[in-house]
Amino acid sequence: MRMAAFSPSRARATPSATPSSVASRRWSPTWSVQRAARHLASATDVEQAYALGRAGVEMALDGENAIMPTIERLSSDPYRWEIGRARLADVANVEKTMPADFISDDGFGITAACREYLYPLIRGEAYPDYDERGLPRYVVLKNELVDKKLPAFEL
Repeated sequence: MRMAAFSPSRARATPSATPSSVASRRWSPTWSVQRAARHLASATDVEQAYALGRAGVEMALDGENAIMPTIERLSSDPYRWEIGRARLADVANVEKTMPADFISDDGFGITAACREYLYPLIRGEAYPDYDERGLPRYVVLKNELVDKKLPAFEL
């Protein structure tokens, strides 16, 4: 399968300062961060993010270790899913690639099969609440400490 190479000259990029130094910069193509912004999340994004977070907390409270919650697609039309789990040993440092039949022959686009897979994931608007100045209202964590339960760790 041929894959298109990223060409910095063909993409607009936005600078963002790194925490370590204002002088150093990293660049992100504007199209690559679009779906990472909460104010652009679909209803499916938000529903699944909360479900994964809730499941992760429940797994931790149940004493489960070295696993992560996953989304398992049950059907595409209608779109149905459930929370699954994966052993970290099976998924850590493992790259999951897009199926070859999702990439167009020229390597620069996606196929109808890919669109059909993606449609349920981008369906529905879920804008956050905004304050009077136009900033999104996000949850503010309490950051309350809890009693330590484990002995000190030593190498």
